[in-house]
Amino acid sequence: MSTARDLPAVVFDLDGTLVDSEPAYFEAGRRLLAAHGVDGFGWEEHAAFIGIGTRETLHALRERYGLGAPLEELLAEKNRLYLELARTSAAAFPEMRAFTSMLAERGVPMAVASGSSRAAIEAVLAGAGLDDRLPVRVSAEEVARGKPEPDVFLEAARRLGVSPADCVAVEDAPPGARAARAAGMRCIAVPYVDGTFEDPAFRDADLLFPGGQREFTARAAYDWLTGAAAGRH
Repeated sequence: MSTARDLPAVVFDLDGTLVDSEPAYFEAGRRLLAAHGVDGFGWEEHAAFIGIGTRETLHALRERYGLGAPLEELLAEKNRLYLELARTSAAAFPEMRAFTSMLAERGVPMAVASGSSRAAIEAVLAGAGLDDRLPVRVSAEEVARGKPEPDVFLEAARRLGVSPADCVAVEDAPPGARAARAAGMRCIAVPYVDGTFEDPAFRDADLLFPGGQREFTARAAYDWLTGAAAGRH
């Protein structure tokens, strides 16, 4: 039987994994593009960027629509719009909240590794009531490359003082799952977008909940975590 200190550290993605903040991100992006003369930005187009950092997303959209504003200006505007929405609209998924409670009770080290800005991470965690539980946070703006590159996960492991091999990432999007794998971490995949469970990045996950948050339970994830820890001894 694994003891609490034997369990791997758990590194959570934020948006779409811990909290349902993607609707706020979509609306912020829609408003941003509309302000720059781009109408008709829909959910399907937004969904293609889920799991990719804000900077990388805006770089792609700037190129796609030929926006004249500098990337840094677009980034600041998007973050401002998002923060206005997220402070009141982002809520933690109930089973994810329960999972963090179970881990905290057993002293399991936890961190957040996100493509969002540092300000957005802090605002969302505070709004969702998770800020005290997850003090270790890494934003893509603090590392050289965002997801699907492994930088945020590697930095999270460094700040936790553990090897990436002794971490499990929890992710909702294929780019994040690829980033976790590239970092040398095991991965619990909880797809946010219906149907993406068939993506190769999710097929390679160590634990997959094909139905996403509808299927995910804190108990199933914790039981797998204890079993995975036991299997490494």
